[in-house]
Amino acid sequence: MAHGEIAEASVPSKLSPFAATNRRDHWWVGPLVTGLVLTTFIVYATARALYGGLYHVGHGTQLLEDHAYLLSPLYSPLIVLPESLAFVSPALLILWAPGGFRVTCYYYRKAYYRSLFLDPVGCAVGEPSSFCGFKRGLAYKGETRLLLFQNLHRYFLYFALVFLVLLSIDVGHACLWPSPEGEGFSFGISVGTLVLAANTTLLTLYTFSCHSLRHLVGGRLDCFAQSSVGQTRYRLWSWTTFLNKNHMAWAWASLIVVGFADFYVWMVASGRITDLRII
Repeated sequence: MAHGEIAEASVPSKLSPFAATNRRDHWWVGPLVTGLVLTTFIVYATARALYGGLYHVGHGTQLLEDHAYLLSPLYSPLIVLPESLAFVSPALLILWAPGGFRVTCYYYRKAYYRSLFLDPVGCAVGEPSSFCGFKRGLAYKGETRLLLFQNLHRYFLYFALVFLVLLSIDVGHACLWPSPEGEGFSFGISVGTLVLAANTTLLTLYTFSCHSLRHLVGGRLDCFAQSSVGQTRYRLWSWTTFLNKNHMAWAWASLIVVGFADFYVWMVASGRITDLRII
């Protein structure tokens, strides 16, 4: 090669056979477990959203008038539809926002691209030459055309922040028990209160560790000003950076606990279990 010439990257003439690799580790375990967990949650959340019942208990309901108000996170905020729309599940009017935040999340893109779409299934592992009838070429086009919707993640972040406030209010309601005299409320904590509090806490850690939030508070700056505003932004950026290191862990923990919180409220509302009051 003459001095000053630029070497062209060698591109294979065809795709490697699916799962062809020289790796000797158990590279398939990660995508398999990821796919199973994601599929399980998607099926469960979809079934519960379509079910449209047994998603809250406590005062104001017919089941438990002497219980603090528990509301499933899949149905928060509570939407009361007119009788003419009784066939529509309120969750279908809610889940597009938190669901959109997760679907467009930078980490979850990697998770479901690899585990569900096998694109790619792993580093240095051959991927399918076609998927669901669509031929895959060698030229990587990135998240273009249909996948341009992934750029909406920064806007779904704003909805996620609003939902954190609403879920925090739900935790507060879960601490208000009807007084024995029948007037007013008294403070109390049950297992259900702790479940909803854990759900809100993990969702907060997941949201505040978001790459978009980190960029919003200071990631796009080359340096921070010495003013009070600049130093405040630096502290916020430092906190989000610290949380961002475990973004994957918060993503999985919050996903699992969201499903468990809904299941717990469902079981209490159905009468299958009793929510134990601790305080």
